[in-house]
Amino acid sequence: MSRPGIRALGVDPGSKRIGLAVSDRSGTIASPLTVLQRSRSKRHDLAEIARIAADEDADVIVFGLPLNMDGSVGKAAKAATFDARQLATLVAVPVELHDERLTTVSADRSMIDAGMNALERRRVVDKVAAAIMLQSWLDARSVRLERGT
Repeated sequence: MSRPGIRALGVDPGSKRIGLAVSDRSGTIASPLTVLQRSRSKRHDLAEIARIAADEDADVIVFGLPLNMDGSVGKAAKAATFDARQLATLVAVPVELHDERLTTVSADRSMIDAGMNALERRRVVDKVAAAIMLQSWLDARSVRLERGT
């Protein structure tokens, strides 16, 4: 049974940087795309994400939800939810929230294992974390499609 393809843009929001990742057109594999430095304007940052989503021909934007380790919603998750809602007003595609707990830790560990130094890691960790989060969403979507839910 073939699954419908989907092009997804993953967003890993941080206080200083925003990591972006994109899936292949089949919606199977997520890859790091870029890192945006936060500007002083949240409106500008969200408009830039919307522009990139259009440039990448995204069918959906998956916005990372930084829940607390116990699964509760804290300040960062509330801010991400607000930003995702604002972004949804700027794009013509759905914006979905997805749990991003431990994605940055996981990204950092994998890059340490690959022998990258701290400076190299700092430049790319956000987009790698976005790819890990997006891959998690793609995998969960694949399971849902297989189950027909």
